[in-house]
Amino acid sequence: MLRYILRRLIYMVITLWVIVSFTFVLMKNLPGDPFGEESLKLTVEQKQLLYAQYGLDKPVWEQYLKYMNNVIHGDLGVSYSFPTRKVTDIIAQGFPASLELGLWALVIAIIVGLILGIIASLNHNKGWDIAAMFTAIAGISIPSFVLGPLLSYYVGVKLGWLPAGMWTGASSRVLPSIALSLGTIAILARLMRTSMLDVLNLDYIKTAKSKGLSQRTIVVRHTLRNAILPVVTVLGPVFVNLITGTLVVEQIFVVPGLGKHFVQSIYSNDYTMITGLTIFYSFLLVVVLFLTDILYGLVDPRIRLAKGGSK
Repeated sequence: MLRYILRRLIYMVITLWVIVSFTFVLMKNLPGDPFGEESLKLTVEQKQLLYAQYGLDKPVWEQYLKYMNNVIHGDLGVSYSFPTRKVTDIIAQGFPASLELGLWALVIAIIVGLILGIIASLNHNKGWDIAAMFTAIAGISIPSFVLGPLLSYYVGVKLGWLPAGMWTGASSRVLPSIALSLGTIAILARLMRTSMLDVLNLDYIKTAKSKGLSQRTIVVRHTLRNAILPVVTVLGPVFVNLITGTLVVEQIFVVPGLGKHFVQSIYSNDYTMITGLTIFYSFLLVVVLFLTDILYGLVDPRIRLAKGGSK
């Protein structure tokens, strides 16, 4: 187990190095000026001072080495749009709201998605199955940036049931969480349905039925444990996808997260902010995938990690 963890950690480091390097090269090849429209108002001397201040007057290879050294020490640089603020400070301030929204959406998606999948599998090719899968298809078809404004206008403005925007209390979390979670609900529902149907057709389930066990006992004790494994496998990427998905939903519901900084950094060519957020979310994804692999091995007792690190 220890060798497997160490091996995965090495893969994580290599993956992050590739991502950081690729992001750095990509930023250097983007069109436009790193200081946006303000550069048009600057003199040649002022531009030279700014470039020297941010180290942009150095050769690219020297900039790369310096940037990698800073990243290793947790320094993602200073934002071009906010010269007095570090990117790490901006992330520390905005990420809690993005994380909270992502967690709300994940909880809703897991509960509703699993329930829909279980109901659909237990009523295969019946009315409940058709209704559940129709809901899943609708969830995949409607993106969050379309559903969000609809919920905000009709539920928040027209009906007045819930706040249409802002981040003021528990009730203000409901609409953005629903808008963000609908697509994930569809994915988990379809995955759970397929997995449940596969497990229900296995021989040991048929044996349990022949022994006269109730459907509830079969589902709870014998089916769910194995059927939920594929869902556990995708929870890591799904969780990170929900958090990154908040970048659009936050703009719609005026959530004080990282979404506004990400969008503004693209418009203003704030390279350090774009690079910093990309590295941050990449690191988050790699770590979550690693933890998911470990969790998968703990959930299924049949999985054994060999000495060489293979399952």
